[in-house]
Amino acid sequence: MSLKEFGNIIDFQEKISFIKDFFLEFYNGEIDFFNSPIKHFRTRAEFSFYHDNHKIYYAMFDPKTKKKIIIDNIDFPDKKICDFMPILLEKIETNINLKEKLFGVEFLATKHELSTTLLYHKNIETINQDLANLSSKLNCNLIARSKNKKLVFNRENLKQSLLIGDKEIFYEFNNDCFIQPNTFINEKMISWVKESLAFEVKKDLLELYCGYGNFTLALADDFSKILATEISKNNIHFALKNCELNDVKNIYFVRLSSEELSQALKKERDFFRLRQFNLDDFHFSHVLVDPPRAGLDKSVIDLIKQYDNIIYISCNPISLKENLKVLNQTHKITKMAIFDQFANTPHLECATLLTKS
Repeated sequence: MSLKEFGNIIDFQEKISFIKDFFLEFYNGEIDFFNSPIKHFRTRAEFSFYHDNHKIYYAMFDPKTKKKIIIDNIDFPDKKICDFMPILLEKIETNINLKEKLFGVEFLATKHELSTTLLYHKNIETINQDLANLSSKLNCNLIARSKNKKLVFNRENLKQSLLIGDKEIFYEFNNDCFIQPNTFINEKMISWVKESLAFEVKKDLLELYCGYGNFTLALADDFSKILATEISKNNIHFALKNCELNDVKNIYFVRLSSEELSQALKKERDFFRLRQFNLDDFHFSHVLVDPPRAGLDKSVIDLIKQYDNIIYISCNPISLKENLKVLNQTHKITKMAIFDQFANTPHLECATLLTKS
């Protein structure tokens, strides 16, 4: 099957067949598969608005025609999102100030609550009171954005909890954090990593792209110490907060790029942000990476291939395969899993454990 053909696959069994063939040159062992619920699995959803005279509708862009299409009765977003969408639309329709120049909406749901962000092509400060009234009437966490402006009504931060094994882990984050969009599958991914490491000899963990600590907090019990890096100040803020929420004291979060981290580990450069750490105190047996869709660049690959064990979480099989062409020279895949994070689409998440050969 070609990559072009894979771009049209939405059936989970066909995705499995493709992945087995696609990675056969690197791994021919058993692959673990985790399917997603078909309905109400997306915790993050974004829509456009279609204006027709005095009416307004939710819309999405058709990937083939690139035109807006009106949507109704969708069931892939979280149930809280689906239930709230018609209520929100009805209130906006009755207020010309809220409706005018409104072009998009973003929903973010956790197990416990919901946040809604309205996007405008006008100065939102002129409709501050209308937005405040909307948030009050609907008792909702509302954010409004326009160019260089942001207004928050009620609360911006959301609380989440994940059940990993028999342990509940607590998180707090906001809409600007990168959030795994399928909570059910996110719990499966974290659990798979922990179970895969259960019988390995583990010392300390180095994690890149740690975000607000999605994997980090859950792995704290598995390692003596964790050094986790991230370039976003916002993510680091919540990562530190999440350590406090879970009373975790063996994770050290630091805002460094992968290039800066490499320089620090090689003692090529001192960083003020590392002043409270002694890198010589860490003995990394494992490194975990969860990079963007583009995958890892050469500098990161050169860094991580120094370590005996690599945990690679990927949202793009194509960039993962490209990176494996290099990593395979020093490491071999010992375990692999795929997670159908985006049911009924061609997208999926892969996880690999690699051990130095």
